[in-house]
Amino acid sequence: MDHSANRPFSGFSHSLVREQGSALVIGIFVITVMFLMSAALINVLEDADKQVSLEVWGTRALFAANSGADNALAELFPLTATDATAASCTNVKAKWSPPSVPGFHGCEVVLTCVINTVGSVNSYRITSTATCETGNCTGDDSSCLRVNRRVEVEARD
Repeated sequence: MDHSANRPFSGFSHSLVREQGSALVIGIFVITVMFLMSAALINVLEDADKQVSLEVWGTRALFAANSGADNALAELFPLTATDATAASCTNVKAKWSPPSVPGFHGCEVVLTCVINTVGSVNSYRITSTATCETGNCTGDDSSCLRVNRRVEVEARD
């Protein structure tokens, strides 16, 4: 006597027995894919954070270089100048220390002045190079972030 005729889902239960481990394999696959996607997302966010830091420090360095060039122009052409104290590159200091304000901390500015005379006209080229850094930049530290910006200004009298 055939008892399988009394069980209407006997074929269905037999196929479930063969597929019991497939859900586990699919679950492990999904977890692995989600882990890889989250790791990639974390790397993207870290890179974006580094880019923002570079942008901020680059802007600080640019503003420090601009301020150094402005200071050099003020030294080159002081408001109280007379014919006896005419403009000269010797008036421009080689190093300018930014004021002690939060935007300029960690920055230093190096200035150069070159004079070029054509006929009776003196032309001055001021180069202001600002370096801003954060972290331990003296050793081999991965937290060091150093940014340089250079500004050139030309003036004549």
